[in-house]
Amino acid sequence: MELYMERYYAWLNSPNVDPETKAELEALQNNTDEIAFRFSSYMEFGTGGLRSKMGAGTGMMNNYTVAQATEGLARMIDSLGADAKARGVVIGYDSRHHSDDFAKRSAEVLTAHGIRVYLFDALRPTPCLSFGVRHFGAIAGINVTASHNPSEYNGYKLYWEDGAQPTAQMADKVSELILSADILNDVPAAEKADWSLVTMVGNDFDEIYLDSLLKEQVYPGLAAKAADQLKIVYTPLFGAGAKLVPEIMKRIGAKHIYPVEEQMAPNGAFPGLAKPNPEYPASFALGIELAEKVKSDLIIATDPDADRVGVMARDRDGQFKCINGNQMGSLLLDYIFNALEEQGTMPADAYCVKTIVTSEMATAICKAHGVELYNVLTGFKFIAEVIREHEEAGHGTYLLGYEESYGYLKGGHARDKDSVVASMLICEMAAYYTLKGMTLIDALNALYEKYGYYSENAAEIYMEGLDGKAAIAGMMDALRTKMPEEIGGSAVVNFRDYVAETSLDVRTGKTEPTGLPKSNVLYYAMENGCVVVARPSGTEPKIKFYILACGKDSGEAASNTAACTASLEVLLGLEKGSLKK
Repeated sequence: MELYMERYYAWLNSPNVDPETKAELEALQNNTDEIAFRFSSYMEFGTGGLRSKMGAGTGMMNNYTVAQATEGLARMIDSLGADAKARGVVIGYDSRHHSDDFAKRSAEVLTAHGIRVYLFDALRPTPCLSFGVRHFGAIAGINVTASHNPSEYNGYKLYWEDGAQPTAQMADKVSELILSADILNDVPAAEKADWSLVTMVGNDFDEIYLDSLLKEQVYPGLAAKAADQLKIVYTPLFGAGAKLVPEIMKRIGAKHIYPVEEQMAPNGAFPGLAKPNPEYPASFALGIELAEKVKSDLIIATDPDADRVGVMARDRDGQFKCINGNQMGSLLLDYIFNALEEQGTMPADAYCVKTIVTSEMATAICKAHGVELYNVLTGFKFIAEVIREHEEAGHGTYLLGYEESYGYLKGGHARDKDSVVASMLICEMAAYYTLKGMTLIDALNALYEKYGYYSENAAEIYMEGLDGKAAIAGMMDALRTKMPEEIGGSAVVNFRDYVAETSLDVRTGKTEPTGLPKSNVLYYAMENGCVVVARPSGTEPKIKFYILACGKDSGEAASNTAACTASLEVLLGLEKGSLKK
């Protein structure tokens, strides 16, 4: 009998599996492919934790896989001793189906081990979890969320004592302990929980969190000065930002905040949204309707766990345009630097952090203002590492960290992207430009005029099912083993393989270390200044391609983006147009 069938029947016959789950499994008896998909493997526990579709099975998100993951974490904390158990674990969750159930099940397993738990009394933004770990001095944190994935997904993100996701080494240890626990027989039952060890976290915590964010204002009082002119439409996309994002805007002085009422209440089905993701213009449809009605120039949207934020702003022709993550990061950098310099408060040792797949406009802006810029691998945990290293060394003033996928962090209160503090800064920045008679689109165009034209395309190909991983691996291997001589009509001058941790200067043949951790990422730099990066997603069944182009004007930048995209399609044997986002 195939291993996946053995696992399937073990669940079906176990006295520890509930009747509802057994009924779901019984309905699959004649669907061998689906059984194989659900039971062929366990979800991989990476540095970001777990993420998959919800349903019965070892490779799915359900109470059993969540409990097994938490059992692994509990065993890790047990090994660290009584102090670690007393410090406890903070648990948060978002608006997805079963998120609150998975959070409760995690608390049951931990307290059965005598580990203290801080459990949020309702859904909260992901940055609250990161902040909470630091605030309570906890040993770890669990956040139940699948971020901006479609509604059938959920996930389990682990945080360590500094409020960041764990290092690869730490995650590997937890993963080993997870797999050492039999999913059906080694996990404490619900009745073993000790709820006297649980502290519910509520509104008092929110006040502490918001107070910490208010300290991150760049130009205090500016939003209040523009309050009569500035109108902001906001949507949480049925997620966790509904309460705290509008509240922080009000507290810095914004008066005209218009919520998209149809999307304010938590709803894990995300009605009307194929993907509840502020990266997609379709997510703003209701926001645009409201903005037209109230005559607003600015729409802000946060994703379901409120760590990412997206923006649309009106241009000179009265049309709403998306400001993508690269553009918003550049706008925030420029605004923060200018505002601090105007007030005479720019730190001499300022630094910022971005990822290697983020626009190189940041490099030009930081250079112009004398700010050191660090480049790291994709994932906010790497930005968190740079912050931690500077804190431990006792030098450097951190101003902003961000990645192209709409995640930003200002301040040391958290170690993950924070849409609440980012929304506050975007509101403040919009006020800054409103007082100058400009929209954010005007400000962006001014950046291009000053620093040159940049254009990006972040495309992705989904490959679900049993063969998906193999297909993605094959695509990466093909690119790795036969390096293209040119992309988009320009010669490749530098090739970096972050698995091999090598950077090759194609012109000289010289190889050097990348200086970054090992990761399945391929990086190509062209003679014309354009960059192409290929990277499999760590949380979804897809491969992502980043085209970071530039040019002497907007036309050339856009043309280079299109040429690089077309070259990739040819190299990968894809149909024309496959890599348009």
